[in-house]
Amino acid sequence: MLIKVKAKPKAKEEYLKRLGENFYEVAVEETPEKGRANARIVEPLSIYFGVKKDRIKLVAGETSKSKLFQILGEKDQS
Repeated sequence: MLIKVKAKPKAKEEYLKRLGENFYEVAVEETPEKGRANARIVEPLSIYFGVKKDRIKLVAGETSKSKLFQILGEKDQS
């Protein structure tokens, strides 16, 4: 499954909010330096979707606030 994420780095409060079908807003306290915020965004996504962190891959948007993640479920092979 592919999901779009609107990232909010350097947030005072961390949260995950569903904005629409396959569209989420994730706020994290980490700064957007050296991939720290991207790595932190994976944590609440893994909890929300009930998958291990290594099953979530950043597909696009490494340096953008608009990101595309792939969530690999139990049946997904790729």
